[in-house]
Amino acid sequence: MKPSRIRPLALALGLAALASCATQQQYQEAVDLAEHYQEQLHDLQVSEARLRGENDDLRRELAIAQAGALEASGPSDELQARFADFERRLAALRDAPDGITRFDLSDGSYVYMVPDAVLFDSGSAEINADGRKALVDQVAQDIQSAAHGRIWIRGHTDSTRVAKATTLQKFPHGNIQLSAARAIEVWSVLTGAGVPESDVVVAGFGPYAPLVPNDSAENRALNRRVEILVAPAR
Repeated sequence: MKPSRIRPLALALGLAALASCATQQQYQEAVDLAEHYQEQLHDLQVSEARLRGENDDLRRELAIAQAGALEASGPSDELQARFADFERRLAALRDAPDGITRFDLSDGSYVYMVPDAVLFDSGSAEINADGRKALVDQVAQDIQSAAHGRIWIRGHTDSTRVAKATTLQKFPHGNIQLSAARAIEVWSVLTGAGVPESDVVVAGFGPYAPLVPNDSAENRALNRRVEILVAPAR
C-alpha cells in the first residue's frame, strides 16, 4: 500500500517543481525583456538630445554664414548713417537704460538698445528667463506688428579683457567671440518667436565700437550692449 501512496505524491511534487521552474523562467524572460527595452529607451533619449544639440549648433552656424552675405548686400552707407544717428543719441545718455529701450530714428527705422545686464550674467552668453521674455513680448512682437525691412543685431562689450578661466574656456577669442555669441543668442530668441531668419544680420564687435570711452564703470556699462536695428519696409 505504501508504494501506491508515495507514487502519486511524488508525481504531484514533480509537477509542482516543473510549474515553479516554468514560472521562474517566464519571470526572468520578462525581466530581461524589460531591461532590453529600457536600454533602447535610454539610447533613443541620448540620440534625441544629441540631435537637438546638433540642430541648435547648425542654426547658429547658419546665422553666422548668412550674416556676411546679408551685410555685403545691404546699403552700407545708409546703415552707417542710421547707427551714427542712434549712437549720437545714446552717447548723450549719462547712464545705461535700465531695460530694453527703443529709439526711433528720423528715416523711419528704429533701434532697441539692450544693456547686457538685462539679458546676461557677467561673462555669459546664456539669456536669462526674464531677458528671454522681454525679447519675445517686447521686441519680437513689436517688430512683427508692422512691415519692416532688414534687421541688424550687433553685440558689443567694454574693453575689459576676458580673464576668468571658465569664461576663457568658453570664449578663447575673448570679447569679440563673446559679443558675437550674445548677438547670436538674441537672434535665436527673436527668430524662434517668429521674426524671419532671412531678414536678420548678426555681428559681434567686441570692444571695437564703443559709444563712450571705457574710463569709468558707468561708461563701461553703457558700452556693454546689444543693438537691434530695424530698417523701414521698402
